[in-house]
Amino acid sequence: MNWQQLSGTEKSKYFIDEYLRIREFSTALCSRLEIEDYTVQPIADVSPPKWHLGHTTWFFEEIILVKCLSEYTRFHQQYRFLFNSYYKSAGQHWKQSQRGDLSRPTVEEVIRYRSYVDNFMVNYLSNAEIGDDVLSLLEIGLHHEQQHQELLLMDIKFILGSNPTSPVFSEKPLGFASPVNQIWRSFNEGIYSVGASDGGFSYDNEKPRHKNYIYSFAISENTVTNGDYLEFIDRGGYGHAEFWLSLGWEWVNDNHIGHPLYWRKIDNEWYEFTLHGLNLLDLNAPVTHVSYFEADAYAKWKGVRLPDEQEMEVYLASSIDDSVEENEHEKKHGDESGVYHPIKGDAQTGQVWCWSKSHYSGYPGYKPYQGMLTEYNGKFMCNQFVLRGGCIATPPSHYRHSYRNFYAPHQRWMFSGIRLAKDI
Repeated sequence: MNWQQLSGTEKSKYFIDEYLRIREFSTALCSRLEIEDYTVQPIADVSPPKWHLGHTTWFFEEIILVKCLSEYTRFHQQYRFLFNSYYKSAGQHWKQSQRGDLSRPTVEEVIRYRSYVDNFMVNYLSNAEIGDDVLSLLEIGLHHEQQHQELLLMDIKFILGSNPTSPVFSEKPLGFASPVNQIWRSFNEGIYSVGASDGGFSYDNEKPRHKNYIYSFAISENTVTNGDYLEFIDRGGYGHAEFWLSLGWEWVNDNHIGHPLYWRKIDNEWYEFTLHGLNLLDLNAPVTHVSYFEADAYAKWKGVRLPDEQEMEVYLASSIDDSVEENEHEKKHGDESGVYHPIKGDAQTGQVWCWSKSHYSGYPGYKPYQGMLTEYNGKFMCNQFVLRGGCIATPPSHYRHSYRNFYAPHQRWMFSGIRLAKDI
């Protein structure tokens, strides 16, 4: 929505409604957890759910309330240190790898912190005279919280998946089966515009919109399935160095990697841990939680390649099907169950973020956010690869074709999968 076209009173109402909706959903996601789940941190990449709830609150407190309300008093002075993620301009911060070491503040205290900040934010937003510059910061903050809602599901899955009892987070499966038959879609050589257009929200790393020359290519309409990937395993794909990048081959051997994250072989049967527990491997479901190294090796084994991110955006932007109208309804109204409805499998979004072969860097003419938020994206433009397309954990109102997700090539606790491409 282009909120800048609204009147002052309309802007106020719009942002209060959005703020409360998004904030309440974060706590709703965590309502399925037991109190013991909130502080667990199995690996450095994973943050405890309690920390996510505190950090997203810190963002509004430090970016807006402290800066805009002279009379505002922080809920707790140490929270600016404990819940700062990586913003050096905001001062020192607690080490990411040690977030799970903190039994205090308690979950109850963090919830009170959220309520404290929420009350100030709603009162502040009730002022129809707030400038668009502040509202733009607020909009970033809301999308930042939605990013953390996805991260919450990623981290909760890893936390529960590290437990040999395979706890169930949701009785309702979060996913869908993919079509078995692979369908290729072709695109002609030419000049294409990529990047976010003006008028809607986008992060700084999605801009500016610019032209790219793209050679003729074909891209698979379907992502690679578990069944497809199991064939790669059964034919010794992890044991043939010719399919792997040098660093990938080292990663496979140093870490004894032989299958996607969350796959388990029990009594000669393959199972997969999911947010709804440990289940027999669904051969028609998209393969999920694979690294860039694994995605690239699989593509080479198939004799094709991974798409670059420009090809992926062109494909995503052009692929509209009958489920768009239903998806638009979900963007406005959400899912009544309190947990994201599985993405419908339309071409706008998917069940998995798909690895591209593109290194994460700034577009031509890239300009980072100013002020403290200059650290939001640009500082990570090194040794990362871009993923496109959204996943089951991506809030529907947070998704767009130009969205650039990015991770290091060995990481795979996110909902990452594979879409293949080839030259024609």
